[in-house]
Amino acid sequence: MFQMNRIILLAALLVLTTVLGRSFAADNPKPNVIVIIPDDQGFNDIGYHNSNIITPNLDDLAETGVKLETHYVCTTCSPTRAAIISGRPPSRYGILGPIGGVSTLALPPDTVTLADMLHSAGYLTAISGKWHLGLRPEVGPRQYGFESTYGYLHGQIDPYTHRYKFGDETWHRNDKFIKEEGHATDLITKEAVRVIKTSGDQPFFLYVTYSVPHYPLEEPDKWLDMYDGIIEDESRKLFAASLTHMDAGIGEIVAALNQSKKRANTLIIYSSDNGGQKSWDSPKNQYNGKFAPNPYLGNNAPLNGWKGDLHEGGIRVPAFANWPGTLKPRTVTAPVCILDWYPTIAGLIGIQPDDKLELEGEDIWPLLTRSQKQPPEREIYWKTSGESALRKGPWKIIERRRKANSTFRLFHLIDDPLERNNLAKTHPEKLKQLIASLKQQQSRDNATIYRTKAK
Repeated sequence: MFQMNRIILLAALLVLTTVLGRSFAADNPKPNVIVIIPDDQGFNDIGYHNSNIITPNLDDLAETGVKLETHYVCTTCSPTRAAIISGRPPSRYGILGPIGGVSTLALPPDTVTLADMLHSAGYLTAISGKWHLGLRPEVGPRQYGFESTYGYLHGQIDPYTHRYKFGDETWHRNDKFIKEEGHATDLITKEAVRVIKTSGDQPFFLYVTYSVPHYPLEEPDKWLDMYDGIIEDESRKLFAASLTHMDAGIGEIVAALNQSKKRANTLIIYSSDNGGQKSWDSPKNQYNGKFAPNPYLGNNAPLNGWKGDLHEGGIRVPAFANWPGTLKPRTVTAPVCILDWYPTIAGLIGIQPDDKLELEGEDIWPLLTRSQKQPPEREIYWKTSGESALRKGPWKIIERRRKANSTFRLFHLIDDPLERNNLAKTHPEKLKQLIASLKQQQSRDNATIYRTKAK
């Protein structure tokens, strides 16, 4: 019933998108799009930000592409994934944190996703890795525009058993649970390479969502040994090794593009899903007590805050876009966000989404290609279960909500990028303006998270 209703709704809503006059000749086909999202990689957890982290393939893609040094996401995994797939703030759907419970799905069935849009334009749409927007196949990625689905539905898995923390079965291919041997990083990479090599002449959208460096972590000695004499803390060493392992997989993906002669026509977008997590206690009722605690995981330096925070460390992450011959190497410091990729990709392939889809990101292609030096002032909005935040120009407000009243912090991010000085008392007029903007954003949110009946 869910899928039947969705087909009817999409048939009605997809006619709201209009293909523009742009044509793609045989020698100028529609570009392939690969979106790569690691899990819990902090701002300082990548080679080009931190020389202790070994990520040569990511460093090369960043240095030869457009580095986005003020790229915002959400505070945790499900919200960010909902944002990039829907093009709207996740709070519009009542998604304020990681979803849980098999009866819960993060997006309503009438959502015209990024995958839906690309599929309607003739793209092969595939996901390899983490979904976390519905924990059953009935509300998995195949129900939201992905033709080929592989990976896991839940929040996090044992790298080798591929089971969720309470033993839930979640590893799947095309709506069917499967059992496979191997490390999740290798399997996710292998599937991404398969999609590239078997896509033929059809343009593809490939959504690669790695499980690392999110806990629980277990890495072969090959990757751990690379940090001997570099990182002493065993927990942090494990975290770094998982990133180097993933980086090697991304190298395999790029190699597959080169071997298939598709590299020159492929846009690669890379972004973490949220800031790094400080530590993990490893409760004994999770993963059968298999894993030791991790007192030192991510590193968001020099930013303030951790995963789950609305300070910069929780929401500002390493990100870049790479397309050889099309995007020239440069660094962009203007604020951009995860919502921007839906309208940017749509514009790139010649689709103008109808206003009724209510996309809330910006088409940042002019910013990526230098045709726009500085974007106009914009608002970027976040909401969690206990806090809300809004950035407008250089100013940022964070509201801590309480039953009786709320408290506010105000920062000027150009003068104070580390958010050390609360200016709420010294700039009352600016605070008043931003509170009004924040309340206007909150008025558009939906308090309901979507649910279906579990079979």
